[in-house]
Amino acid sequence: MTYTAWIIFTAALVGLSCGIMGVFLILKKQAMMADAISHTVLLGIVLTYLITDQLHGGVMLIGGVFAGLLTAFLVQSLHSLNIQHDAGIGIVFTTLFAIGVILIATSVGNVHLDVQHALMGEITFVPFHTITLPLIGSIPAATALLLVVLLIILLFITIFYKEWKITSFDPALAASLGMPVLFLHYLFMSLVSITTVASFDAVGAIMVVAMLITPAASAYLWTDRLFTMFILSGTFGVISAVLGYYLAAWIDTSISGSMAFMTGIVFFISFIFSPIHGLIAKYVRPEKTA
Repeated sequence: MTYTAWIIFTAALVGLSCGIMGVFLILKKQAMMADAISHTVLLGIVLTYLITDQLHGGVMLIGGVFAGLLTAFLVQSLHSLNIQHDAGIGIVFTTLFAIGVILIATSVGNVHLDVQHALMGEITFVPFHTITLPLIGSIPAATALLLVVLLIILLFITIFYKEWKITSFDPALAASLGMPVLFLHYLFMSLVSITTVASFDAVGAIMVVAMLITPAASAYLWTDRLFTMFILSGTFGVISAVLGYYLAAWIDTSISGSMAFMTGIVFFISFIFSPIHGLIAKYVRPEKTA
């Protein structure tokens, strides 16, 4: 594959993985947890680097999962103390992200990790850092990590599809049926953390947030069927990644920023033209008579 093809393929994997995970975040009304985790994973990555002096995919995943679970635990703990959920998210993610920024500024030396990289990523460097895999050959390390994470996501969603579906729509019913609601919650947040870390190095926190929330929100406007929503959300993520790259190449600007911008364009089109919940459909649909 060419240099450009690797960038587009890697970004498409980010869009697909985040788009799929974002569906449950939207249905659980926990979209802002994506924003929180996408920032707090920075702390987990920095801490694991300080402990191991390594910055490869496996170490980053461990640090990211730790930070994601810590974020979810602290937000849940604050909520149990009668602090509003959104306020708890704001308190936790700004505090943990600030700690990560301070550690980068004071304790991390000349490594490929800084605040600008954390926010925007640097997807243009992805094709230069390669690994060799059996039967496949040379492949960018970030791309390989995203492929593995995508397979993990699909595996866990297949295994826990029914459980997460019930807990998303009716947690009380899930608890009454004997489902381990808290375990399922933290397992899901672990997957969100893994997805975030895998995407983090290439595209940064801003695009991760955009890809986790906006494609799923767009898909929600088009369908009321969960499986169809998964397909649409992943497709919207891929489309946004591809079109965002060509937009960035056209006007010579940030690739990650352009991809995030395209998720907003897709949502705007969905908001206007969706046949189910779109703005036009609401006006042209005949009102029900008593």
